Amino acid sequence: MPITYRQEIYRKLIHLSSTWMAAAMYFLPSGGAALLFLLLAAANVLVEYGYYKQWPVIHPLYQLCFGQMLRNSHGEGKFELSGGPYVPAAAFLTVLCFKPQVAVCAFTVMLFGDTAAALIGRKFGRTKFASGKSLEGVLAFIAASAVVLIVCGGIFTYPPSLYLKGAIGIVLAAAAELYEQKLHIDDNFSIPLLVGAAMSLPWPQ
Repeated sequence: MPITYRQEIYRKLIHLSSTWMAAAMYFLPSGGAALLFLLLAAANVLVEYGYYKQWPVIHPLYQLCFGQMLRNSHGEGKFELSGGPYVPAAAFLTVLCFKPQVAVCAFTVMLFGDTAAALIGRKFGRTKFASGKSLEGVLAFIAASAVVLIVCGGIFTYPPSLYLKGAIGIVLAAAAELYEQKLHIDDNFSIPLLVGAAMSLPWPQ
């Protein structure tokens, strides 16, 4: 059963609360940040499994806090992860694989781009793709991600080539977000890795 638009807003506010992870990528040593994200991902999986198995305490608390915001029948039938654990899992790989100034941008693109795509797409989406997502949502993703790229570029003093590589990564990430169901890869996971990989290509600086 689809969630309401108000519930979608709540979901995305929780999504944006992960912005602290981007700060941790920059201010913490990469090894320490990676360990923190790995433990957080494992804890997320454990909690969601506990919800699925209806463990005492975990099930009612999870249902109270997040039950009304789940898009699928999480906790019923076959065990399936929500998008939550993929966020720290992506943070773990992003901070290990990319330089801090790239990792911060790639991860923040996922947070703000995905949020813009969901909220604008649901509210104003009229031109639909076969995936069910909208052109308006895709454009919102690209616009929000471009703002993130520009802000990060100003903070970290990106060379022009890094802006270009970031723009390519954003387009690739928008495609991954659009065709998430066909790719069978959660966009919380694929977006920062695609953006980070594009920005790390060995092009002239």
